[in-house]
Amino acid sequence: MSYRDVASRQVLIWSCTTVGARMPVAMAPLALVFLVRERPSGYSLGAILAAAYVIGEIIGAPVLGMRLRPDRARVHLAVGLAVGAAAFTGLGVFPDAHPAVLAGFACLAGAAPAAATGGLRTLLTVLVPERATAQALSVESILTAGIWAVSPAAVAGLALGAASPAPLFLGAALMASSVASLWLLPASWGADDTGGEDRTSASLLRLLTGAWPVYVTGAASLALLGLSELVLPALLEQRGVGVGWSGPLLTGMAVGGGLGAFVHGLRSWPGRLRTRSLVLMAGTSACVTLAALTPHPAGIAAALVVGGTLQSCAMLTRNLSLREALPPGALAAGYSLMYAAAGAGYAATGSLAGALLKAVAPSTAILAGVGLTLVLTGVGWWGEARRAGRSAPAADTAGALGSAARNPVASGPQGPAIGGQSDAERL
Repeated sequence: MSYRDVASRQVLIWSCTTVGARMPVAMAPLALVFLVRERPSGYSLGAILAAAYVIGEIIGAPVLGMRLRPDRARVHLAVGLAVGAAAFTGLGVFPDAHPAVLAGFACLAGAAPAAATGGLRTLLTVLVPERATAQALSVESILTAGIWAVSPAAVAGLALGAASPAPLFLGAALMASSVASLWLLPASWGADDTGGEDRTSASLLRLLTGAWPVYVTGAASLALLGLSELVLPALLEQRGVGVGWSGPLLTGMAVGGGLGAFVHGLRSWPGRLRTRSLVLMAGTSACVTLAALTPHPAGIAAALVVGGTLQSCAMLTRNLSLREALPPGALAAGYSLMYAAAGAGYAATGSLAGALLKAVAPSTAILAGVGLTLVLTGVGWWGEARRAGRSAPAADTAGALGSAARNPVASGPQGPAIGGQSDAERL
């Protein structure tokens, strides 16, 4: 079990496709702010457009993810990414359009390709041997951390050095390139193995909602990341540190996330996934709390780097837990629902912190967000433990019935057969 198992031409093509599909997502919120910042109340309008984009993602991911058929995956992903590229182009071509038009484009740009994250993650896991699944997911997390580290600088540089719509045109070009590179990857990841009855939307929804504790903890994980990103500038002002340091500090947090993902994939780790997730989330919460309370910039930087490292590992345990909770045919929809839940957690914590900043100090707002995150983490852990407790007796019963079926008791003068075989068969 090593990273050699994921070093292949197909994984390299997948990586290029993923950069094209995900970098526009990372660029979009800041690019929308730069697009309209020179209009009256531009920053307020930019925030509204960014919110419309995130709402589109949150709605589109579960709706389109549930309709993503494994046997026609490439076509579904290509259509969503192509529509997303067109929406990004529309934003760049019509920067002076009515705010409602821009909000519509932003929502469409977020919604149309929202199932790509879950689909591409599922596709990655079938490109590598089963034993290398953890390493493959670590590679994905490293790639994602790199994308989020580079995107803010790319947006600011293009918007200020070229033109305000330039980042959106770049996003459109990248997303269009991902559509083309999809045709170098497998067209599907196999037949739907959830069964004929489970192919219906209602039964698939039951499968997905049964894994709700994983989504809750996943939302809590990204909520801490959103809390750090959105409140950090105000926290730095409170500490008397230049707001310009927020960019390098967040880059350090992203680099820490990539490092954590790499280390996680180097070996197998002891303990149940839900227990490891609980420990990692507690550690991440402690780091964010330390960042809120320490008065020194070096302490804030160290806390964010370590927190990013732990948060990345926590998110990896969530993806692995989801693989245990769902059959392979439902994984793409499950990953998409996880994506939506994480986005909702990000938005909820950011909204809470934004509301609290009007009444309390930034450090207090961060502590309140950490408290909410810990509550979500506890609920998710309880739900997973309860789910495991229910499934264990059922598994034991199924095992006993299967053993009885395989080893029937023989009647007759020889008495019960040993190990389910006759004496002649054992000789």
